[in-house]
Amino acid sequence: MFLSVIIPTYNRYDLLRKCLDNLMPDVQTIDSTKFEIIVSDDSKQNEEIKNLKSEYPFVHFISGPQKGPASNRNNGAKQAKGDWLVFIDDDCLPDHDILLSYLNEINKGVYRGIEGYINADRHRERFDEQCPMNLTGGCFWTCNIAVEKEVFNKLGGFDEGFPFAALEDTDFYERLKAVVNTTFIASAKVIHPWRRADKWANYKKWIKSHQYAIKKANTPKNFKYRVKRINLFVGSFFKNGKNLLEYKFKGFYFYLEISYCHFLLIFY
Repeated sequence: MFLSVIIPTYNRYDLLRKCLDNLMPDVQTIDSTKFEIIVSDDSKQNEEIKNLKSEYPFVHFISGPQKGPASNRNNGAKQAKGDWLVFIDDDCLPDHDILLSYLNEINKGVYRGIEGYINADRHRERFDEQCPMNLTGGCFWTCNIAVEKEVFNKLGGFDEGFPFAALEDTDFYERLKAVVNTTFIASAKVIHPWRRADKWANYKKWIKSHQYAIKKANTPKNFKYRVKRINLFVGSFFKNGKNLLEYKFKGFYFYLEISYCHFLLIFY
């Protein structure tokens, strides 16, 4: 069994270096002949990539299509030689046993999709800090998953209609679990740092991704739909408001942004 580790990246070379340091052949507990690492780079800084190629000769660097994260991951998958694809984000710190853990589960021959454990590097300090934690499964966040390549290809990979990093992983998970068995293993670990959300920088992207998901599902925009969106808005408003109080209003503008997005979706 051969694994292809796929890391999409975009202008985050310092973070990428830390990720690759944890995936070096002498760090991972799996035999180096059992895996490859592919970095699909969506940026245009060719000079920095030259430096990375020199620093990490065991990594296969390829140019990304510059069409968003879903397309960038698919680009890496197209170059993969492995029987299984392991997707890890460039800002994650993989555990030294992560590939061995995936391989051990794969060799059982029961599941064709696996999600790994994702935890933060510290306690959350502000409401506007984000981290896609996955401690018990049922998320399938793309910063730490493994999928059999044959199944991935049959599903057409990630839907490139999602132009931004929002909902493309949820969409893939729904399609995947409809056709194969999936599981969660806590031993395949990554650490994901908290990231401050940029003020009002991504709300339009968030809206567009949700619009695409609604359109893809052929959701009728009737009275029942509007009521559901109103309930989601109200629930988010009060739940997030409670969390905001816990952090003493640190991240207030992000709270407004989330509330505004849920409000707008009532009318889309």
